[in-house]
Amino acid sequence: MSAATATSVRRDRVRERLEADGLDALVVGGLTNVRYLSGYSGSNGAVVVGRDPSDDRLATDFRYVTQAEAECPGIGVIVERAVLPAVVAHAASLGAVRVGFEAAHLTFADHEGLRQQHRDLDLVPTAGVVEDLRAQKDDDELALIAEACRISDAALADLLPQVRTGLTERQIARLLDGLMLDHGAEAVSFETIVASGPNSAIPHHSPTDRAVEAGDLLKIDFGALHAGYHADETRTFVVGAEPAPWQREIHDLVAAAQRAGVEALAVGAELRDVDHAARSVIAAAGHAEHFGHGLGHGVGLDIHEAPMIGYSTTGILGDRTPVTVEPGVYLPGRGGVRIEDTLVVRAGGPVSLTQTTRELLVL
Repeated sequence: MSAATATSVRRDRVRERLEADGLDALVVGGLTNVRYLSGYSGSNGAVVVGRDPSDDRLATDFRYVTQAEAECPGIGVIVERAVLPAVVAHAASLGAVRVGFEAAHLTFADHEGLRQQHRDLDLVPTAGVVEDLRAQKDDDELALIAEACRISDAALADLLPQVRTGLTERQIARLLDGLMLDHGAEAVSFETIVASGPNSAIPHHSPTDRAVEAGDLLKIDFGALHAGYHADETRTFVVGAEPAPWQREIHDLVAAAQRAGVEALAVGAELRDVDHAARSVIAAAGHAEHFGHGLGHGVGLDIHEAPMIGYSTTGILGDRTPVTVEPGVYLPGRGGVRIEDTLVVRAGGPVSLTQTTRELLVL
């Protein structure tokens, strides 16, 4: 499917929501959603989707005109620095009366300014219109995420033989980031987490100058960014010595919890039930208080996007939805284990896009 066709199909799906919600147009200001609907990847842009495809427009400023023309075939471009007022004005010029806007991506001040400029418009707040559509990926999106995961796996495979005691967390993170770029990533998906020894008990630890010591748990959470799409993967290792019994015990426990969570991934499954499948394994082993975050999240143009898989989330999994499954056990002052994969929910069962072994390797 060409880029122009893909973005046109996506805008048509938004158009169906306009009909259902009684809106004449939707103004989209969240840059990730703008990219999803138009292909535009610049830093200043907004899209308006109208009742007719010919009404759709992308607004950006002079700096990005050439980029927009290259990235966004099939949608007209408005050249204007103030992009939100430009697309709202375009909707008003078409005779729109009820115009939806993304409540999460419009400040109160901007809303008040638009309301003052267009007193005849009914500006209607919306939530999750584009985000809900983004959860289920098309073939091109799935291929891009799969490539991001392949790059991540290849980079980790190159890193592991280089890991040794004496290297710092920051040095290991920089090595891995460079390897992802060498394998074709445009950037990293997020700040790479390298956590050693007691630091591995901190779920989102930022790498420090702590040197890895023999017998340390080493938790690495990372991912490559490819063509705008993210990968997310975590593996935990032991460095320089055979695992201590407690290290193997919690690694085996987390691996069992992850298998249970993966097995629960199914089209139509309740999100909280998927979380419970993994969380109950950890709780039964007496470590409920050592697993405090959600089980996973959607992955795509954002590293964290719908659906969120947690103990209190609502909703169901759809077909063709990439998600992570990432249980962990974190023992303060001692160490922690997390195992995470990016998988795609399919009617025939989940497919893992990250392939590095989940065994407890000694580096």
